[in-house]
Amino acid sequence: MIDFNRAPFTGKETEYMEQAIKSGKMCGDGPFTKKCAKWICDTYHVNHTLLTTSCTHALEMSAYLADIQPGDEVIMPSYTFCSTADAFVLRGAKIVFVDIRPDTMNIDERLIEEAVTEKTRAIVPVHYAGVACAMDEIMAIAKKHDLKVVEDAAQGMNAYYKGKPLGTIGDFGCYSFHETKNYTMGEGGALLFQDERYQEKAEILREKGTDRSKFFRGQVDKYTWVDFGSSYLPSDLNAAYLYAQLEIADEINRKRLQIYNYYHEALAPLEEKGVLTRPFVPDYATHNAHMYYVKLRDLEARSRFISYLREHGIWAVFHYVPLHSAAAGQKFGRFHGEDIYTTKESERLVRLPMYYNLEMEQVEYIADTILKYQNW
Repeated sequence: MIDFNRAPFTGKETEYMEQAIKSGKMCGDGPFTKKCAKWICDTYHVNHTLLTTSCTHALEMSAYLADIQPGDEVIMPSYTFCSTADAFVLRGAKIVFVDIRPDTMNIDERLIEEAVTEKTRAIVPVHYAGVACAMDEIMAIAKKHDLKVVEDAAQGMNAYYKGKPLGTIGDFGCYSFHETKNYTMGEGGALLFQDERYQEKAEILREKGTDRSKFFRGQVDKYTWVDFGSSYLPSDLNAAYLYAQLEIADEINRKRLQIYNYYHEALAPLEEKGVLTRPFVPDYATHNAHMYYVKLRDLEARSRFISYLREHGIWAVFHYVPLHSAAAGQKFGRFHGEDIYTTKESERLVRLPMYYNLEMEQVEYIADTILKYQNW
């Protein structure tokens, strides 16, 4: 069976994790945690990067830093993972779901402003598959209505909007280093922001409500409990695993693009026949080959296709069930306007195997198997 996903492995991870163990500093903000944060800041020209235990926790931190209060409204797509909404629901916010664009599967920027009310406090664009949302339009709406923008860039590291790294455009950006992502630490994430005003509060929040970060910088002679907080620090063992991949981030990106481009070229005849739809990348976006998906006619056609691939040793999967259709989505949110594309497009989409250590011979087999499929 060809797995749908495997965590990337470069060969240096074990060596670096052993170094972390021998350093005597395996807890949060150890040497490798600092190296990863510095790499992200330097590479993407962002002022502050705080590694977290997950992208979920990065999103939670952004909700706190954005001062989301009970009764506030937060606009986002329904086609996303539950963490996108959970982070704001935990603060007592009402989620307002907006329909997606069928071409990119991203929030439809043309529908956001009509969903804004006097209670709206934030917009959360989700950069699906590492393909950028229309950020100029979103940032203009946010500026007009004095709203925060939290980029859910869980899938967007090393992807760009008009040359700007995803996660660095809004007030806050959130990355994921889950094992399904391009670069991983097993479980993990990062919070990015530019504004210096958030640094101290973010550090305190991440360090269980203490000023421990200031203590280690020599700014205070002891650290104490100064505000509310939690423990969002990943182990330095996790960061050691991640750093081995950041060192060859471009190589990993090239391999993923090679796989993506092979799928894209090989399956072009099927799109021309009208039996499937390939991914679309707007001119303003530079994607990171986070995933390769195809869209079939409908849910029934997708189910048949997935079964066929599994019969031939290929593990392909569908993706999100729209949040507004879930029990919690109905409890904590509402859909603004009409669901024209969110449900329909989500039921058509199939993700193909995509990971750094996937052999090109396997990619060729997957594409050939799809080309031989007849039961569209």
